[in-house]
Amino acid sequence: MRIAEDHPAWLKPREVAARANVAVSALRYCEGLGLIRSRRTAGNRREYRRDTLRLVAFIKASQKLGISLERIKAALDDLPHDQPPTTRDWARLAREWRSDLDARVAQLTALRDNLANCIGCGFLSLTACPYTNPGDVLGDEGPGARRLLTEL
Repeated sequence: MRIAEDHPAWLKPREVAARANVAVSALRYCEGLGLIRSRRTAGNRREYRRDTLRLVAFIKASQKLGISLERIKAALDDLPHDQPPTTRDWARLAREWRSDLDARVAQLTALRDNLANCIGCGFLSLTACPYTNPGDVLGDEGPGARRLLTEL
């Protein structure tokens, strides 16, 4: 289904920004990364399809969960670009992300539970701490909190 050139489904950047609660510059940034698309009017002004609001909401929600823009772009690249994504398209994306999101939930749960123990001890008891690192053996595995976080 193609949207007619003069159809009201086309929104100005300020309209999308206001409805999505983002800055117009954020729209341009997302467009520059290929996350969303616009068209140019005869006056060389940007316009976005109304379904861009859903895409921006998806981007914002994904970022709040800590998902990288690269991963978000890969997901959005699998959606149709010439028409609004369907319910089936979104369901497919959800199925593909389910295991990643389950792993992220497990990671956050472990972080919450283990961090509470660390805060409780105040980092005062290195002999009882499950995260001690004698001889910096975990440094050989790479940077970061090796026992608290794993890469997704």
